Amino acid sequence: MESLLHVVQTINGYLSDYVLIIMLIGAGLYFSIKTRFVQIRCFGEGMRHVFGNFSLHGGKHESGMSSFQALTTAIAAQVGTGNIVGACGAILVGGPGAIFWMWLIAFFGMATNYAEAVLAQETRKIDADGTVLGGPVYYIKTAFKGKFGTFLAVFFSVAIILALGFMGCMVQSNSIGEACQNAFGIPSWTVGIAVAVIASFIFIGGTNRIAAVTEKIVPVMAILYLLGGLVVLIMRAKYVPETIGMIFKYAFVPSALIGGGVGEALKIAVSQGAKRGLFSNEAGMGSTPHAHAMANVNCPHEQGISAMIAVFIDTIVVVSMTALVVISTLYAGDGPLADGSADGIAKTNMAQMAFGSVFGESFGGAFVAICLLFFAFSTILSWNLFGKINVNYLFGKKAVRVYEVIAIGFIFLGSCLSNDLVWELADMFNQLMVVPNVIALIALSGLVVAAEKSKTTGKNKK
Repeated sequence: MESLLHVVQTINGYLSDYVLIIMLIGAGLYFSIKTRFVQIRCFGEGMRHVFGNFSLHGGKHESGMSSFQALTTAIAAQVGTGNIVGACGAILVGGPGAIFWMWLIAFFGMATNYAEAVLAQETRKIDADGTVLGGPVYYIKTAFKGKFGTFLAVFFSVAIILALGFMGCMVQSNSIGEACQNAFGIPSWTVGIAVAVIASFIFIGGTNRIAAVTEKIVPVMAILYLLGGLVVLIMRAKYVPETIGMIFKYAFVPSALIGGGVGEALKIAVSQGAKRGLFSNEAGMGSTPHAHAMANVNCPHEQGISAMIAVFIDTIVVVSMTALVVISTLYAGDGPLADGSADGIAKTNMAQMAFGSVFGESFGGAFVAICLLFFAFSTILSWNLFGKINVNYLFGKKAVRVYEVIAIGFIFLGSCLSNDLVWELADMFNQLMVVPNVIALIALSGLVVAAEKSKTTGKNKK
């Protein structure tokens, strides 16, 4: 296990330090410029579209989902352990400045996610039984004909099945299990069994049941977590200015806190921000387009602007709340990490310590565990759906049930296995997904620009 962990960490080092940063920031810059910074110009329009369609009871659809259901399914995938455990890990390793780089990735990622959603709408297909099929494999095949397109599509499908359907769900159940064990003393494996059983019931209900669950869980869990974080910030109000200052200061001089040479420390801060930013908002990764393809909208642009708001909610709102709470309680003032020492602190218990410093150890731990349970569980639902779509693409509908059974097994296993190895494996496959997805996005950028300019490109595909 140690040897495997070392190999995976080495691969991830090259991917996150070089490939990921170049491709994610490059794609985000490219689409920001090509769309004339759609994330700024159409931000208000996107907010009105999202909250104007707000509903906890979207109902069943013969084909696809409502726009809001597709959005909450996408947000469910984005708002998971990456927003709590992932953000804490970025701060612990890269210092508070890593959050600045997560923000930067998110800003440009809004344009990338806009492109992903538009192309998912443009290239989606509707099966004979009314099932909506869409996602990166369909726009990859549109961008590249022949064997090269087939290779990229298969590579992406295999990577996402492993990254989200299997390894990613292990990460989620692992975090749920550890948080519940820390807060309530419940053995993590028993939590894993409970999560696996409930998830299997929802999986059986198909897309409609997943949409019905996410449209209710996502708004409630986000509001609960933000309110809890707001209470902490009010209690630590005098440290908030220092907290914000630390994020900007240590974004460029992280060596002053985490040690080492200036260049090496900066590389760690940037790579942690990029890696955890990807795991948090998934912009450029190619996961959320599966949900956005199912939205019943008048034109692709409508779902594109919803998609970019999802990135904003995920990182600029939820991740920022985690960061402000953790830094204001553990780093600012006389916090236990003010000198950069992190003895006895891990990314899995960091948020619980932060909330516990204000709410009390027991209540703070319980609050984070409950929030993490909802965050991670909703992510499991969405990720399983995305993996299922790609299993169907590769092997046909008969293989879907087999996939779901295996996925349930991985959910349970995740609650029992080493946290570091699970996270590293998930990171590796997440990062490998980026490569074919971004290549196809760039190749089809003309379709994205046309959709943004006309705002009526494509037909209503209800």
